[in-house]
Amino acid sequence: MVRAAEKYGRAPDGLNQDFVRTPSRVARTVLFVLVAAAVVVLDQLSKVAARAELVPGEPVTLIPGVMDLSLTFNTGAAFSLGEGAGPVFVLIAAAICGIGLWVAWRRQDVPLSLLATVACVAGGGIGNAIDRVAFGAVTDFFKTTFMNFAIFNVADVFVTCGVLVALVLWWRWDAQMERARNVEPSA
Repeated sequence: MVRAAEKYGRAPDGLNQDFVRTPSRVARTVLFVLVAAAVVVLDQLSKVAARAELVPGEPVTLIPGVMDLSLTFNTGAAFSLGEGAGPVFVLIAAAICGIGLWVAWRRQDVPLSLLATVACVAGGGIGNAIDRVAFGAVTDFFKTTFMNFAIFNVADVFVTCGVLVALVLWWRWDAQMERARNVEPSA
């Protein structure tokens, strides 16, 4: 992987440059923390606004025929699964943060795009964990009107989209690593 780039002075063909040229451990960790923190701030500000401006059971049209703002409080996870298991979800969020920080510090071969995406998932988990600890339930307020779907929040968007994007990025990174292994001459 990196050895092939060092030997030939460039990344093997098809290998993403951010896979070879990585910032320091500190820079990668700072990136992870800043992205996660930005997600937490965005999520918490949106929830503060929802709790201040919305009344439970009185939806407000955001985009006609597409989405309403409808304040609810969810003690479960996504789609109200795991009702009442708040402490478990707080522990899961803490574990994701710990793993993300470990990856940022120890695995310099992980692409920055994948690291930032995992930070989005961690930030979303922290945002919902803050609600669970502070209020005993997660504040949800986005409600689709064109289809029957769970009411969700900004953190849920970052967690769901982050997991999907992280899977794609991991798959691409893994394929690049496999190609790089096949390029390296045997010593």
